Amino acid sequence: MAKKAYPLRINEDVLAAMQRWSDDELRSLNAQIEYVLRDALVKNGRVKLTQKVITQVVDDSSGEKGNSD
Repeated sequence: MAKKAYPLRINEDVLAAMQRWSDDELRSLNAQIEYVLRDALVKNGRVKLTQKVITQVVDDSSGEKGNSD
């Protein structure tokens, strides 16, 4: 997917909040803004979700520690 540069004028307080959020999520500010925009588009039915990321938590209740190869 090609990316297009776009100059963004944004309120200073909003930008600072987005920077803190992106730091918390270990994303770049640009990636965080794109994530928020994409999420809003999907939730509002403006675009279809094309790829769904599935995460699974594995419960190892046996108490054994896994190998760290």
